[in-house]
Amino acid sequence: MTHTTQNDNTTTIQTPTAPAPTGPTFDTLGLSAPILKAVLAEGYTTPTPIQLQAIPQVMAGKDLLGIAQTGTGKTAAFALPILHRLMANQQRPGRGYCRALVLSPTRELSGQIADSFRAYGRELPIRGAVVYGGVSFGPQARQLQSGVDIVVATPGRLLDHLGQGTLRLDKTEIFVLDEADQMLDLGFMRDIRKLIPLLPKERQNLFFSATMPKEIGNLADELLRNPVRVAVTPVATTATRVEQKVVFCEGAKKRPVLVELLKKVATTRTLVFARTKRGADRVVEHLERAGIAAQAIHGNKSQGQRERALGAFKNGQCRVLVATDIAARGIDVDAVGHVINYDLPNVPESYVHRIGRTARAGADGTAISLCDPTERGFLRDIERLIRKQIPRLDMPGEAPAARRAA
Repeated sequence: MTHTTQNDNTTTIQTPTAPAPTGPTFDTLGLSAPILKAVLAEGYTTPTPIQLQAIPQVMAGKDLLGIAQTGTGKTAAFALPILHRLMANQQRPGRGYCRALVLSPTRELSGQIADSFRAYGRELPIRGAVVYGGVSFGPQARQLQSGVDIVVATPGRLLDHLGQGTLRLDKTEIFVLDEADQMLDLGFMRDIRKLIPLLPKERQNLFFSATMPKEIGNLADELLRNPVRVAVTPVATTATRVEQKVVFCEGAKKRPVLVELLKKVATTRTLVFARTKRGADRVVEHLERAGIAAQAIHGNKSQGQRERALGAFKNGQCRVLVATDIAARGIDVDAVGHVINYDLPNVPESYVHRIGRTARAGADGTAISLCDPTERGFLRDIERLIRKQIPRLDMPGEAPAARRAA
């Protein structure tokens, strides 16, 4: 059952974390026929919890605070009602203007969001642009100068366009800030605060974050007016269908252990997390020497390299993708059977985000973490967050002395 309360001018909708009920379907949400047709063409019939609660509120024009992590369906939760609202009040955007702005922290996530808008708006006369660094400025500028309905952008490149006068925001009707906590981690708060005064005071604001550290909470308070709050899948909750294991080993043994693990899951699409960009490259080099095809995706790769690596991972040409936390934002790939934490994250919430890349859409998944003695503190923080001890996985030939220390 969903409970709604009113407090401090904020409506709170407490959404169950269980799968959406079988009753409500997308055609009960009031979406326009062309949008509904596109949704059904994508193979979706039952909205997720966040979609069920957010879509009617956004369609009604309300500000929204969504507490949701990747994999909950939040992109459709804002993309579908935005398309509906734009079509309900059709008007051609003026030259150099956009009607809706979606701000996201990474190039990958921006591309994923733009793809979603294209898919859901395939039956609509909606024009969009995706704006991020690492690619040529000119084509983006020409697209923006003609006027577009929706812009999906990363903060840095968006500021470049604003500075060059290729885009103005003073007629923007809807502003979406996605993955706000990652914006904070990446140091984008100053850029965001530069952007906000350029937006009109009368606008609809949609704010999404997986966690709510103090600075993010303060920003939400500044941006949102009488918002509806929708919370799903608390960050401390790991997916129930993910089997979690930890392997204790010395740092020097991590590479052979990783090779052994990957040989055991030879037919499974596997996402491996490294802490640094150079570390990710080293892991790929070692795997290739061991005869395991792998590619890396991180911030030092060009946009073309990142897109090719992600494409090979999606289509099955490459079954092992090694990523950093930042680059993994926007990786939305089904049928990831295993997540392996080659390096444990030093931020415990990142562990939940990482392993949430597997066990999607009702499938099972496995998350295995390699922990050397220097990472024991990280492991304790993770277990404290998720309120459980992660079971140990013994590797063949491992000495009993390697077992967990208190």
